[in-house]
Amino acid sequence: MHARWQTLFLLAALILLASLPGYLGTGATTRFAIDMMVKLVFVIGLSIFVSNTGVLSFGHAAFAGIAAYSAAWFTIPPITKKVFLPDLPAIVLATDLGFWGGMAVGVMLAAATGLIIGVAVVRLAGIGASIATLAFLAITHTTLSNTTWLTKGTASLIGLPLVVGLPTATAVALAALVVAFLFAASPVGLMLRASREDEAAAAASGIAVRLLRLAAFVLSAAVVGASGVLQGHAIGVLSVGQFYLELTFLTLAMLVIGGQRSLSGAVVGAILIAFVGEALRTVAGGFTLFGLVVAPMPGIREVGLAIIMLGVLMLRPRGITGNREFVLPAWTRLARGARKSE
Repeated sequence: MHARWQTLFLLAALILLASLPGYLGTGATTRFAIDMMVKLVFVIGLSIFVSNTGVLSFGHAAFAGIAAYSAAWFTIPPITKKVFLPDLPAIVLATDLGFWGGMAVGVMLAAATGLIIGVAVVRLAGIGASIATLAFLAITHTTLSNTTWLTKGTASLIGLPLVVGLPTATAVALAALVVAFLFAASPVGLMLRASREDEAAAAASGIAVRLLRLAAFVLSAAVVGASGVLQGHAIGVLSVGQFYLELTFLTLAMLVIGGQRSLSGAVVGAILIAFVGEALRTVAGGFTLFGLVVAPMPGIREVGLAIIMLGVLMLRPRGITGNREFVLPAWTRLARGARKSE
């Protein structure tokens, strides 16, 4: 098997293995596993743009929010919409597309927004592009917070159907993995990574850097939008604050800690930080160990994740995976080749 395909199957196996505790544990464990899969979809979507272009984006949480709310308009039962969102257009109030129909609407609107915003973002480079995405996040957050007829503003929007279980979340995570893998393996992904290493040389070779970056930005926005739709229909509630700075820095930490220039880094970072974050959350609530009562320690989760990120940046700047993709060890490939030759 080609090393490229080994990466896909190994990462898919890792995702399935990470979801296993959700099937074997309690309801709380299942909810944790679902949230991990939702975050995994977000980080994989983010990596489509960041890993292939080398440009950090601080604005992708906005796409998750846009997709989450736009999907909710078409999945909340009409009778509930008339109570909580009575000012929506009549055709929207009367339409119920179901979860997958709402997912399609949310993903398409996120991609369309990515196309509009991306035209400006790809004209910039480096920190300028990153700051532009942060400005977009702030604009989106302010808009969603003040358009009460669309989102209920700073109040929570309730009534979303609870239709996302662990199998659905895992399936979408695997689909996002396949999309990201195929994009990275395509000629477009190859040319983008060439421009990431030397933009001037890539442009001189005839590569349309801006156009390819725009394509990556739009696809990235669509996949991240899917994570927003999953989140809303996994917990049944939406609030604007769910899609702002906390989500932005958590998902960026996952990508950077894992290795921001590889798909393997995105998957490993998301899964590792999800488990570590859950352990720290448990510690933050206080616990008893061998009769010793440890008092609650609010904020230890955030502090712990920050320390981990600093440690990785200092000791392993390329992330846990070293920006390399997972492949089978060389000795297994040699053994398989020897068996074939016999």
